[in-house]
Amino acid sequence: MVNSLFKYVNGDRVIWMIVIILSLFSIVVAYSASSNMAYRLTDGDATSFLFKHMMLLIAGFTIMIVIHKIKFSLFSRASQLGVYIAAILLLVTLMFGVSKGNASRWIMGFQPSDFAKLVLLIYVARFLAQNKPKIETFKGLLPALIPIGVICGLILPADFSTAALLFVSCLVLLFIGGAKLKHLALVVGGCIVAFGLLLLINVAIPGMLPRADTWNERVVDFFTGSAEENYQSTQAQMGIVNGGVINFQPGGGSIKNDIFSAQSDFVYSTIVEEFGVLIGGLGLLLLYLILFFRCLRLSARAKNKFGAYVAFGLSFILVLQAMINMGVGSTLLPVTGQPLPLVSMGGTSILFSCISIGIILSISHSIEKTEGGKHA
Repeated sequence: MVNSLFKYVNGDRVIWMIVIILSLFSIVVAYSASSNMAYRLTDGDATSFLFKHMMLLIAGFTIMIVIHKIKFSLFSRASQLGVYIAAILLLVTLMFGVSKGNASRWIMGFQPSDFAKLVLLIYVARFLAQNKPKIETFKGLLPALIPIGVICGLILPADFSTAALLFVSCLVLLFIGGAKLKHLALVVGGCIVAFGLLLLINVAIPGMLPRADTWNERVVDFFTGSAEENYQSTQAQMGIVNGGVINFQPGGGSIKNDIFSAQSDFVYSTIVEEFGVLIGGLGLLLLYLILFFRCLRLSARAKNKFGAYVAFGLSFILVLQAMINMGVGSTLLPVTGQPLPLVSMGGTSILFSCISIGIILSISHSIEKTEGGKHA
């Protein structure tokens, strides 16, 4: 059956299997974890949420299959236009987007930050591939740092965690590409100072950064807040305790009924409660780590520098996002709002995760053709 499947798709088979496992697993988990949302919005009927989630997965897989057949080098030029489109979309979203909790993140049901993450990392990969000798100087880095600063700066007011996630991923990619650590440290230091000044200005001019109070409350509550102030995190801890080391009760958890974002931000807590630490917790962690390891091997095997940087950058941000979600779900990190790739319910997050993996598989397909169809 597996061999029959791979007659129609190309690229790293391990990556394909991990994506399939995560997606099938997400159907069970998302349906179970959406009970709170179903109770609030549809009188307890989660069928419509399950159907929407499955349709998004099907659409994502369709896009992934199409993209992995496309020559990955085409995405290099597309990223040049893409960063301008991303900046415009982010600016429009800040000004006219749908607001939720003082955060304007959506426009017409679309979250531009997911698009921005994809195109910016591809743009940085293109820059590294074409400017390898120049990036050892700070002046040589500037053409990459400017779009990174603009895109992350436009994401920041509404979504600090996504801006930080993208910023860190870009800097790590620059470092892998040969940028000097002292130059990157200078950039990080400058950004910390600039962010501190923004917070001070927000104190002087209340409302300039509407999300600043939320950021402060989450961090303060995480370290010093009571159980009531950290209600969702407290429930998540209970879920991990309830799950124990070994468990297998799909749909049998209870914390999902009390956590507002059990289907997205805290989906990992639900997974551990219903599948235990060994299967649900460590098993899921292992899948993401294997995914990253396979992508690292692709980067090492790729003779095309652009392909190597793209495979690393896109896989790094996917897995880092997964680690952050797991950290929040296991109460090791403050609440951030980062979904678990391919598992959490979400529209553009699922689609752009599938696009990213489709591009990685396109690179893998190209390597196979170069090496005579060998699988590694």
